[in-house]
Amino acid sequence: MENALNLDTVRLAENKKELILLDQTLLPNETKYITMDKAEDIWEAIYSLRVRGAPAIGCAGAYGYYILADQLETDNMDIFVAECTKIMEYINSSRPTAVNLSWALNRMHGVLMAEKEQKTVAEMKLRLMEEADAIYNEDIQISRNIGTYGFELLEKIGKGAGIMTHCNAGTLATAKYGTALAPMYIAIEKGWNPKEDLHVYCDETRPLLQGARLSSYEMQAAGIDTYVQCDNMASYTMKSGKIDIIFVGCDRVTANGDFANKIGTSGVAIIAKYYGIPFYVCAPSSTIDMTMETGDEIRIEQRKPEEVTEMWYKERMAPEGVGVVNPAFDVTDNSLVTGIITEKGIAYPPFKEAFEKMGIRPVEKFVDKQ
Repeated sequence: MENALNLDTVRLAENKKELILLDQTLLPNETKYITMDKAEDIWEAIYSLRVRGAPAIGCAGAYGYYILADQLETDNMDIFVAECTKIMEYINSSRPTAVNLSWALNRMHGVLMAEKEQKTVAEMKLRLMEEADAIYNEDIQISRNIGTYGFELLEKIGKGAGIMTHCNAGTLATAKYGTALAPMYIAIEKGWNPKEDLHVYCDETRPLLQGARLSSYEMQAAGIDTYVQCDNMASYTMKSGKIDIIFVGCDRVTANGDFANKIGTSGVAIIAKYYGIPFYVCAPSSTIDMTMETGDEIRIEQRKPEEVTEMWYKERMAPEGVGVVNPAFDVTDNSLVTGIITEKGIAYPPFKEAFEKMGIRPVEKFVDKQ
């Protein structure tokens, strides 16, 4: 089993004209890269979770924006801007909840709007490629920083820590290292014995099974003592005393510290609060949306019923015609959160004040105005 850190979740092809993605729908049984340069294919790859995880989606969106902009055959800047606006809005429509996608697209479009008067279309295309590369490279350092702060929490617990996580916020969800799984990667770099010093419990994360398929794959491939548990086993594991700390990722954090993450996260947080287990959210500052005051404002993506009734089964597992509830995310109240680990440090309640001290401010949006 190949260490996931050796895999490229998302990258720009050497010809600078195509996007290359690791198809995560095939993991852990098959490692396959897909290459694309068409708007419809990029949209489908994001929507269908071939690339997933908020930071990785942001990188894919940024590269997609550049690739499609580079294909525009015009020297007229006004036409170029108008077409890029359409590209931005189209890509953004693929996943509404994860703020990193709109954040990256807004950043790309912001460069265009700020520099369009000083550059030709050809120069602007190169500038957009540079910005997409910057987003990608920054994400690697952001993940390392989050991992370092998370590792400091593990050090306080001591070797032998039991860690629970939900969904997949590892290197497969970012450019490299991940967010919620980054502390374990850093621990190994610091010399911790992965088999003896780290014990990771991965919620399977129904219905798309990112914990079972992806997080357990990453952790086991890194040599860590790893366990998969059904989502409804989390309370049992916590009560048994096996869990010392919980790390989860997120797709959007509001100003008050409410956050959206893969469905089931709020339940884990509620149980952790009951048993007194520290619950930390690993959140790049790009996922913190200071334009939203509370989690009530977050738009929750509703996905197809087939993901629940038949997607992973040889035969259909629910009766034909039954209604299906399939939200992709839920919102966890900030009162259940011990701290939010960013690349700038760990924020503790009250979260809005902590974010402001970190210099996190609302940013202008060209898309994602809900």
